Amino acid sequence: MVKRKCSVCGRNAIIHRKYEGRALCGQCFCRSIERKFKKTVGKYRMIDSGDRIAVAVSGGKDSASALYLMNMILKPRKDIELFAISVDEGIKGSRDLALKKARELCRKLGIKQHVFSFRKELGKSLDQKVKKDKLSRGDICGLCGICRRWILNKKARELGATKLCMGMNLNDEAESIMMNYVRGDVLRASRLGPVTEYSRSKAGGKFFIPRIKPLRWIPENETELYAKLKKLPFRPKECKYRGGLRIDVEKVLDMLEKKHVGVAFTVISTFDTMLPGIRKSIKYSEPKIHRCKKCGEPSSHAVCKVCLLWKNQKD
Repeated sequence: MVKRKCSVCGRNAIIHRKYEGRALCGQCFCRSIERKFKKTVGKYRMIDSGDRIAVAVSGGKDSASALYLMNMILKPRKDIELFAISVDEGIKGSRDLALKKARELCRKLGIKQHVFSFRKELGKSLDQKVKKDKLSRGDICGLCGICRRWILNKKARELGATKLCMGMNLNDEAESIMMNYVRGDVLRASRLGPVTEYSRSKAGGKFFIPRIKPLRWIPENETELYAKLKKLPFRPKECKYRGGLRIDVEKVLDMLEKKHVGVAFTVISTFDTMLPGIRKSIKYSEPKIHRCKKCGEPSSHAVCKVCLLWKNQKD
């Protein structure tokens, strides 16, 4: 088999991007990722002078790349503060090992890390909750995501963050968009996008910290390759509880991508074109933002989902 040569410099290539018809060596690949990251940050105006940016660091490849790249472009700036937030869901053999990698990464980059746990914030670990309530895999993944986002938003706000940087890559975003199509959840779809600050324009929306997604146009396999080339510590193994609708959507998109290269890019770009219309269509039917009667966090209902699905149950 003849080795491909880098389309930029002629050295031996390590990756062939079918969606753009180019092969790249390690050096040119890393430069392209960094350019794409900076372009996304600039295009969507993700960063402003005076920002305090919290990066959600899980210990996986995507958040490791996001933290490294964000630190790279912000390190020369004195007007912006960067720190990391990690959530310990309490998943033995999975999250505990990933958090070790997250701590190692933060130490390596010299970035302050704040760690919060399900046990302390919600009363018990996810493992304990699963065992007690005998939850199915699909239920576990959905519940964990709701609670993790609740903690990230609450703690980012309490720490004075103005932005919350998420490590969602191209595949993650395309899956989220398709999941909302499948569910027919127009309201949730309206809250997606490269910068999720739509709800802040509503009364009570100031309690939501805008989330930014600078990896949104970078495929999952490329964030992993970048992390490996930069020798970033991360745990490659997926969570043992991962399941639900996202798995099915992921399989469908992977199948389509193999037959029709660039599908994930098309899903996101088409959605972005539709997003203003989606938001306009729900403008007068969108529920008000409340403060949860039980925990005080922002919610579309009198009692938020975390309190309904976790804290309100008789434990």
